[in-house]
Amino acid sequence: MSRFARYRRALRDRWLAVRLGLVGRQHQYGEIVALRRMVAHFGIDCVIDVGANAGQYATMLRHDVGFRGTILSFEPNPGVCRELEKVASKDGNWHVYNMALSDRDGEAEFHIMAADQFSSLNVPGQGLEPIFADRTAVTSTVHVPCARLDRLWPDLAPAKEAKAILLKMDTQGHDAQVCSGASKVLGEMVGVQTELAVRPLYAGATDFRTMIALLGEAGFVPNAMFANNKGHFPLLVELDGLFVRADLTLGGNVPII
Repeated sequence: MSRFARYRRALRDRWLAVRLGLVGRQHQYGEIVALRRMVAHFGIDCVIDVGANAGQYATMLRHDVGFRGTILSFEPNPGVCRELEKVASKDGNWHVYNMALSDRDGEAEFHIMAADQFSSLNVPGQGLEPIFADRTAVTSTVHVPCARLDRLWPDLAPAKEAKAILLKMDTQGHDAQVCSGASKVLGEMVGVQTELAVRPLYAGATDFRTMIALLGEAGFVPNAMFANNKGHFPLLVELDGLFVRADLTLGGNVPII
């Protein structure tokens, strides 16, 4: 990279920090910068957005990261998915699927919670602090279609021509099962973004150490980690982790330390 290009990137990153700070989104700075670099370096042209909610992540990709490729958003919550479809309908390269991804095919119980972004196939854990107990209170349970990414893969036409795919998971405690259901196609991904629970909020959720190890066994090494919310001082609750396929790194199969 030339000196001019480095200066230009530094100025762009500083303006991003100011812009996010003005609207209270400063906690997203690390994620956006890391995604910008990954998209540019590896030529990411397709993102599989698992646990899309109302499209916040995809919107961030478009508006902040500058991603112009294909987005495939999966969201099981019927009511929220209708909102997602309205947002995506204005973007011809953004496709929506009203279903859950997991490690099985068929139908599953989906728990809709007081704060819909906390809704999950998993039930809330016990003994949560009031701020989380209130938000994860189950208000209703619905049955939703459920599938393994392995089974869906041959039919995902929008991803057929993709050369470099990022799998993003934000399934509120269910990311390990999504990976299990994608075991045959995970090697097709350039990168994976996942929740890393330091203090799991859901029963049966995988903690951050186990999730890092699972991705390591699948051939991925850490690229970046960042808090995925403003934090709940003084305790860290969750991180988001961005991982890259080890064979694409300069050193090849770098051991996880």
